Amino acid sequence: MKDNNNMKKPDIYRVALDERSYDIHLQSASLHQLGAAMRDLFPHAERCMVISNDVVAPLYLNVVKESLEASLWQVFEYIVEDGEYFKTVDTWSKIMDALMDARLSRNEPIVALGGGVVGDMSGFAAACYRRGIPFVQVPTTLLAQVDSSVGGKTAVSHPHGKNMIGAFYQPRLVWIDPDVLQTLEAKQLRAGLAEVIKYGAIWDGDFFHAIERDAQALLALDDTLVKQAILACCRYKAEIVMQDETEQGARALLNLGHTFGHAIEAMTHYTVYLHGEGVAIGMCMAARLSEQLDYALKGTEKSMVKALQALDLPVTPPEFTASAWLDAMGHDKKNVGSRIRYVLLKKIGEAFMAEDVKNQDIEVLIESYI
Repeated sequence: MKDNNNMKKPDIYRVALDERSYDIHLQSASLHQLGAAMRDLFPHAERCMVISNDVVAPLYLNVVKESLEASLWQVFEYIVEDGEYFKTVDTWSKIMDALMDARLSRNEPIVALGGGVVGDMSGFAAACYRRGIPFVQVPTTLLAQVDSSVGGKTAVSHPHGKNMIGAFYQPRLVWIDPDVLQTLEAKQLRAGLAEVIKYGAIWDGDFFHAIERDAQALLALDDTLVKQAILACCRYKAEIVMQDETEQGARALLNLGHTFGHAIEAMTHYTVYLHGEGVAIGMCMAARLSEQLDYALKGTEKSMVKALQALDLPVTPPEFTASAWLDAMGHDKKNVGSRIRYVLLKKIGEAFMAEDVKNQDIEVLIESYI
């Protein structure tokens, strides 16, 4: 039997980055406590702006506003359209207009209430407005809770590539309430689980296989398992960010599947695949390429496909020419000069950066799917 009292206690994990340090606060049914926590964090601030989207705002904006106002915050709000398609300079510019109209001062924070798109754009706006104001992440999708809300990557996308315009800018607090996942679409939940299993594929084979084993319970939002998965991923992410905040080395491993996945999103104009779905396909492609180049143990791709299929995620790439793939991946922000960098596998639980993959290798890979 679950210990309901224990479930109500917060898990707090500190991301230690000197003066940029902050807490990840994980607790069920905690949205109504956000205002008091922010009052403690920003004792001299009077106003804040909540940025959300048109899917999340009808569900949770009033709860957050009431919490903030109860702690004597004056709350402004700005609502963006939902989806990666709207993660653009134009949308970001409208957020900046709203901040200008509100005239927030340099100590008054933005609250990002939403998934990865809202968090990324809000963080980038916070980084730029008045040369930097505080922001707080309140992630409402599993993908954002386990990955994008932690680590300070903020950005908007450009027609030539995803997240090409942005900054490393850490939040002042990450406030995670797993209960909000109850209203998450099943498709979004599965996309978030792709990022969960990614951490196991990179560093922890036991974690990878535990997620596969517990796939149905996670898809059913088992309270204990979901909370354990979120906390584990936040710890993995925090540990690597503390080692490599601006992705000069080990942090790049977190992009397993992302070079292919971002290309899939761009080539389909951000209208077909969710980010996590693109990452799922990208991890399968990375596993196949790893075996093709004799880096990975045989069976690595099979294990990857099996685990992702257990989560009902796509595993086969859309059909584009090799030249289209190479062009899309050529705009990836992880590239060095003209070289495309790939995160590949030696086995499930051990990833590495490969900088010697040739275009011909990608052509062979793409041909293998046709």
